[in-house]
Amino acid sequence: MKKTIFKGAATALVTPMNNDGSVNFEQLKNLVDSQIEAGIDALVVCGTTGEKSTLNYKEHVDVIKAVVDYTAKRVPVIAGAGSNDTAYSVGLCQEAIDVGADALLMVTPYYNKTSQAGLVAHYTYVADRVDAPIIVYNVPSRTGVNILPETYAELAKHKNIVAAKEANGDIASVVKTRFLCGDDLAIYSGNDDQIVPMLSVGGSGVISVLSNVAPADTHKMCEEYFKGNVKEAADLQIKYISLINALFSDVNPIPVKEALNIMGFNAGPCRLPLVPMNDAKRAALVDELKKVGLVK
Repeated sequence: MKKTIFKGAATALVTPMNNDGSVNFEQLKNLVDSQIEAGIDALVVCGTTGEKSTLNYKEHVDVIKAVVDYTAKRVPVIAGAGSNDTAYSVGLCQEAIDVGADALLMVTPYYNKTSQAGLVAHYTYVADRVDAPIIVYNVPSRTGVNILPETYAELAKHKNIVAAKEANGDIASVVKTRFLCGDDLAIYSGNDDQIVPMLSVGGSGVISVLSNVAPADTHKMCEEYFKGNVKEAADLQIKYISLINALFSDVNPIPVKEALNIMGFNAGPCRLPLVPMNDAKRAALVDELKKVGLVK
């Protein structure tokens, strides 16, 4: 059995920005501290929620290093380092390792896409060249590529490919992946509305957007399930479902950054081409934050 990077809830951390669009490193430190103090199990930096696609190369590495330094080994730090360019991925993954990341999150190649055989070749090429645990990230709604269970079974044979963040929304495919891979591939939910359902078929936790604003309860949802308190975990899933829907009422991370701003964290704006929520969606988000007690 491969070593698990974390079990429970990891936050797909936002990258706070100043009003001029530069990275707000001081607020990033505050977010890291608040997450760890709330009991989060790991941090994922420079993923989709961290606006990876609009960070330049230097910013990308600097943000990873900052989170590694701020975290100071209190929890694992997983660095988003995927690309649709395999060679570029190798370089970025190595940079992330060099600045201290504990593991790598690698999204499937997007836009140019590839076949299932191409996915195996892409991930194997990178995994052969970097010495760190890799979490494969499957998010077809953004990439146009879906990883099949049989492809996961091939990838799981590599010692460095240890887990998947699964966001295709298909629980049946997760069941088949679990059947084919067994303990050779941990699976994390990539959808906050499916945390408990994913745990029920052998998932190891979640890489979460929700936990940016509710880290303690997202951690608790997983913890209660692992303790055997299924009803308590399910109750938390149900409690937050309307807020989860509000956090995805616009393109991620627009709503979650707005939620953090409403809660008093200076997450700042998103970078273009992402623009602020309209008034109706913002009002609905405020209402849901109030219902779960995150704002008054």
